[in-house]
Amino acid sequence: MIPETKQNAVKNALQATFGVSEFEDIRMLTAGLSSALVFRIVVKGNPYLLRIITRTDAMGDPTNQFANMKVAAEAGLAPRIWYMSIEDRISITDFVEARQFPVEEAKSKLPDLLRHMHSLPPFPKIVNYLDSIDGFIRKFQDAKILPESMTEELFQQYARVASVYPRDDQELVSCHNDLKPENILFDGVRPWLVDWEAAFLNDCYVDLAVVANFVVMNDKDEADYLRRYFGEEVNEYRYARFFLMRQVLHISYFTVFMLFGSEGKPVDVNVKKPDFRDFHNRIWAGEISLADNEAKLQYAWVHMEQLLCNMRTKQFEDALRIVSNYHTSELRK
Repeated sequence: MIPETKQNAVKNALQATFGVSEFEDIRMLTAGLSSALVFRIVVKGNPYLLRIITRTDAMGDPTNQFANMKVAAEAGLAPRIWYMSIEDRISITDFVEARQFPVEEAKSKLPDLLRHMHSLPPFPKIVNYLDSIDGFIRKFQDAKILPESMTEELFQQYARVASVYPRDDQELVSCHNDLKPENILFDGVRPWLVDWEAAFLNDCYVDLAVVANFVVMNDKDEADYLRRYFGEEVNEYRYARFFLMRQVLHISYFTVFMLFGSEGKPVDVNVKKPDFRDFHNRIWAGEISLADNEAKLQYAWVHMEQLLCNMRTKQFEDALRIVSNYHTSELRK
């Protein structure tokens, strides 16, 4: 189960951490989209999580990932770390026996968790998030997966968002950037964050928008969610910026999942498009996995349809105006 090339490294890790060279039980965990191998192991009667990074290119370098995970673990946001080796690309942490996370409970606990994480010492800045989305859009357009007529409005409207959305490095905070349900483990009392592979210095509204896909169902939820995170009543600028980041996230997920799900080939445009809320509720409940290509394509359609719907509203126009006017006035000061 453990690759032959990693077996000695795992034995060394077990010996260094627990004084033994073998585990008593091992089970591969398949949730999530990471290329890393993840196992539940039992050593001396206790369960732990063994993570083996298999990529050997620059993107697989665990230096930042392990450093960020260590900061998060010390802050009580991530499970306790027992062993880490950058050279061997191996980590051993506490294993969290995850239970179903009631959405009503998540609505109050996750904004607090995000505020705590965003107050951590700065993670490294790896990429500019908006620039990376521009890159995925170009790849998507070059691949010609969908007829241009289907996406023309979407990309035109997104260009308006990109032109007004702030890119101020002074506002960036330590972000996880991949807060899907598989990476939020609820032990029955509190949530833990795992898989810090995508963590870097980013806009706080990215994490807020990702989590909102699963826990914000209506206007009241949104107001409560943002008030809880910011610790005060939210002004129109924060509402507008949050709304625009949600659109940024939609186009990001649309292009990325369409590229991966289609494997760069044209797809059938006449398929039934899933409902945004229902699809996310089912992901949260563990009923849908995005591991196979068909699910990735469905998820891409979900975000495309929601984005087009949102971009045709007065709220979209108002948000563009509010954010643009705010930063224009700030520049004049």
